[in-house]
Parts: sequence; structure tokens; C-alpha cells
Amino acid sequence: MNKKQESVKWLAENFTEDEKKGFYKAIYSRRDVRSHFISKIIEDSVLSKILHAAHHAPSVGFSQPWNFILIKDIETKKKIKESFDEEKNRSSKLVEDPKRSKYLSFKLEGILESPVNLCVTYDPTKFGPFIIGRSSMPEAGLYSVCCAIQNLWLSARTEGIGLGWVSILSNKVLKETLDLPEHVVPVAYLCLGYVDEFAEKPDLETKGWLPRLELKDVVYFEKWNDKENKNWVGIKEMIKDNLNYA
Repeated sequence: MNKKQESVKWLAENFTEDEKKGFYKAIYSRRDVRSHFISKIIEDSVLSKILHAAHHAPSVGFSQPWNFILIKDIETKKKIKESFDEEKNRSSKLVEDPKRSKYLSFKLEGILESPVNLCVTYDPTKFGPFIIGRSSMPEAGLYSVCCAIQNLWLSARTEGIGLGWVSILSNKVLKETLDLPEHVVPVAYLCLGYVDEFAEKPDLETKGWLPRLELKDVVYFEKWNDKENKNWVGIKEMIKDNLNYA
């Protein structure tokens, strides 16, 4: 058996119990990191591994509509940070005090502190106008990019690297600063770096901005708002008990 055959066999095998635990640990301990970045450099080999994980996400019609722009230039970061500050101030006017003051007090990005910034984009023109599965649901291309981001996020977490998604930004500023073509859409601006800790809970949950919803509050059976369907008694009881087996 050659190396390629061995690799395919390894990929086809079921996960061991320890591998399953590692997978769920990555999910439950993943955090949107805005602070706690340290100066430790991300080695190219590790960054490459994380990008490979992102690039192996599922995509509608196998279109792989993403691109990844790696950024470490301080002047570029400063321009993006200025956009963040402007947008945060603008969006704060949408809420009244005391919530406005609380919102403004939050640390919501690590653009300058993180060693690597990364913009993930969506290119709807890849492989031409017809993509299997996108004709009825054009948004599926964007959803594919989000799958790549989630892969990247979980991979970073397994490597001990924090990742923060900065969504309080002007897409116009992003496109101008990063020289994006008109048809390319910036989907996510991410901050990556090693951190001195991963918080036990998401920051906004800890600070009381919004609560963690229980699974039973968001699951319906067969139709919208049906929580009593008798064909789903077993799973309904498990969801009610809030068991996640993490």
C-alpha cells in the first residue's frame, strides 16, 4: 500500500473515542477572541495547516468560492482599525443608555494586537455563472464561505490559536484597502494569534449582554413551533435535560 492509499484508508476510518472527544472539545471551547493576544509568532507550517482546513470545507457545486487574504502590514491594520472605530461609534447610536455605554465599553476586536489578520472573501464568478445548487439558492455561495470560516476557526482552536471575527467594519473600506475587485465580497475580517487564555464562556455571555439559549428553545419537530410531536419523544427528553455530552 503506497502513501496515498494509506492516507485514503486513514481518512475513511471511524474516529476513535479520543478523537471524538478532541473534536467536541474544539467546538465547545472555541471562542470569539478579542483580547488576550500574546506576541508569539504563528509558524508558517501551522498557518498553512489552518488554511488547508478552511480550504477543505464543503461548498455548493464544489465551487470553492473563497479566497484568503493574509495581512500583517501595520499600516493596513491601522486603516481597518480606523474603520472599526468609526463603525462602532456609528452603530452605538442605534441604542440608548445605559446599553449604549455598555456597548461602547466592550473590547470587540484585536486588529492591532493580533500578529495575523485575515480577510475571507466570496467570489461568485469562480467556475463561471452556472454552479450546481446555486441557481435556486444564490446565497449558497456565501454559506459555503461561512463553512470555510468555521473550519478555519475550529482548526485554529485545536492549534491553541485564538480567532476573532470583526464584523463592525465598512465593506467599502475593506474593498478599497485590500484592492478587492468590484464583484468580490468581503465576508469576514479575522484576527489570529496565540492567546494567554481561552475564556470559559463567550465574553458577551459573561458580561450579561445576551444569555445562552438552551437547545430546547431552538428545536422544533416536523414543523415550525411544534415542540410536542410524539414521534420525537426520545430526543425531546434528551434536549429537555440539556445534555451535550461534551
